[in-house]
Amino acid sequence: MGKKKNPSGSAKQPAACIVPGLLYLGPVSATSNSAFLAREGITHVLSIGKSPASRIEGVTYERLSLTDEEDSSIGPIAIKACEIIDMAASTGGKVLVHCSAAISRSPTIVAAYLMKSRSMSLREALETLVAARGSVAPNPGFMRQLSDMEKELFDGKSTFDPSGVTATTRLASWV
Repeated sequence: MGKKKNPSGSAKQPAACIVPGLLYLGPVSATSNSAFLAREGITHVLSIGKSPASRIEGVTYERLSLTDEEDSSIGPIAIKACEIIDMAASTGGKVLVHCSAAISRSPTIVAAYLMKSRSMSLREALETLVAARGSVAPNPGFMRQLSDMEKELFDGKSTFDPSGVTATTRLASWV
């Protein structure tokens, strides 16, 4: 039996490319896929939560602690993640951001990066994430904080109303 195919017909990737030549989003399992990391030229792995069990030689590993709870503050983690990603970008590096399943924590941090460092609206960031990885679903508390972050970044305006997001909401139905 061959590799599973995604709707575009290409072999399923361990992680999704979010910003070509720079940023990938995936589950913890992608961090130990040496063939994928080498093929994509991943130079940095940013763990949101637990660190991967195994490490690949030649890859720089960073870990930021964030629990997937509605009252966990994403602000300080987002700032540090942006610094790490931008530092890797400045040296021509490529970054894989992950959490356990790439559903809530790591997509939240990548959305924050897209808003802060790429000047995307929250809606644009979410659409980018959903197009690349349809299972993303930041928890409702993270969505409220992302909306607040967008207001801070873009003169009090938000393009996404998180009030209808519940713990079981998949963003694909909202964006």
